[in-house]
Amino acid sequence: MSTALSRRAFLGGAAVAAVGMTLSAVPRARAAVTEERHRAVVIGSGFGGAITAMHLGRAGVQTVVLERGIRWPTGPNAETFPHMLQPDRRVSWLSPIPVMPGTPPVPTESFTGLIERVPGDGMDILCGAGVGGSSLAYHGMTLQPDGERFARSVSTSIDYDRLDSDHYRRVERMLRAATIPDDVLGHERYRSSRAFLDSADAEGYETFRVPMSIDWDFARRELTGELKPSYTTGDVIYGVNNGGKFSVDVTYLAEAEATGHVDVMVLHRVNDVERGPDRTWITHVDRIHTDGTVLERKRIVSDALFLGAGSAGTTRLLMKAHGKGLITDLPDAVGTGWGNNGDRVFSVTSPLASPGAFQGGPACVGMRDHSDPAGALMIVTGPVPFPADIGTTSVIGLGVVKGLGRWSYDAERDDAVLNWEQAYDRALTRAIESRIRRIVGPAAIMIDVNAVDINTFHPLGGAPLDTVCDDAGRVLGQRGLYVVDGAKIPGSTGACNPSMTIAALAEYGADDIVARDLGTVF
Repeated sequence: MSTALSRRAFLGGAAVAAVGMTLSAVPRARAAVTEERHRAVVIGSGFGGAITAMHLGRAGVQTVVLERGIRWPTGPNAETFPHMLQPDRRVSWLSPIPVMPGTPPVPTESFTGLIERVPGDGMDILCGAGVGGSSLAYHGMTLQPDGERFARSVSTSIDYDRLDSDHYRRVERMLRAATIPDDVLGHERYRSSRAFLDSADAEGYETFRVPMSIDWDFARRELTGELKPSYTTGDVIYGVNNGGKFSVDVTYLAEAEATGHVDVMVLHRVNDVERGPDRTWITHVDRIHTDGTVLERKRIVSDALFLGAGSAGTTRLLMKAHGKGLITDLPDAVGTGWGNNGDRVFSVTSPLASPGAFQGGPACVGMRDHSDPAGALMIVTGPVPFPADIGTTSVIGLGVVKGLGRWSYDAERDDAVLNWEQAYDRALTRAIESRIRRIVGPAAIMIDVNAVDINTFHPLGGAPLDTVCDDAGRVLGQRGLYVVDGAKIPGSTGACNPSMTIAALAEYGADDIVARDLGTVF
């Protein structure tokens, strides 16, 4: 495990606002300030951070992973995660009310919960917290764009054929992606999924079963009554209590920790990053209690710093560093190239077609359409855990959008704020809506959920490839600083769920960084 090379404690120092919160909202004890020295620091334990840590650990690099949340160990018949219709303090990151749309607004005490809502101007972002990052709460869709869509959305300089033959395949193996088996899909619980496939087929669309990073035997065991239902009732939005999901914490991060060179520090919230006068990297961290109280303040010095806090977290740290002069000469494009991956969620109520109660999940079937003038799009089912059949389910569209969103630094709040115009994805939204309408029929009642609650689960960009970092994630002009997450993807990943591409690019970047920078940069 990583060991501090030097450590000293002293009192004093200026208080720093937590990312996304005002000073008055952050409980603080009379916490000591300590200093630590490490070879490499990774901020965040989601796909980008965990994969990077695994490669560093395998290369023998003593590495610290800083994770603001807690571990969420789960297993058969566990109650680790909250239920969608029974929210409690575990739902939200240090918020007294649930931050997820559609969740009953039951107030609770503040807790380092699973999902943070980052408010923006024109778009809010929902992002994960906890060991494993957003992989804890995502359904598990493991989708790869084709070469044409990758080049249009992500990069024209990265060799897609190489990614396809090597790095995407690594991700596929590690996450054990598998499609829903016939016997599970044929069960009564999956009536809405079968109906979607039948209707989309009838309209001439290309349909498919979504590769999922789950063990479908767990769903089978639920259907036989061996396990309490979770997958098969669609109650997976906050995580899968029964286990069997190959999230980052039990795959990449477990591999990283098994090397003996990687130490994951939980409840370590990063406030700022800066360049030291000796060209090292300084990470300013609060070690916190689960109620948000600051127990200790740390100044962590490292030779290399890897930003894997997700698009919102990484971008906010870079914007704060630029706005406060903590890192000079950052690329001018920091804070640009942001998009919502073309996401759109619709609630569909079909009086003539019952989806059934406790609709089986996760989001395991879908259709593609690459013919629309608005761009390629994909539509998948999104089952909801209603205990009664009220004729309602959800349908999710994903498409290609340009990274037109921009972040700005607000000195009064000491934070960065996203700026997004609804016009940026209006044509795509109309295309998604028209395709869903053709599938569900003219009698269905459709509600654009994102028109009521404007948010995204798939933030991308803020530190885009070419203008902020190179193909491996090296920040231009900043030796030893790397972006390893979705912040480097400019807006969308080619009309599909972004996790697999984020992971493949992290694999690709880690190969290059270990080969070229190890022993020279750090």
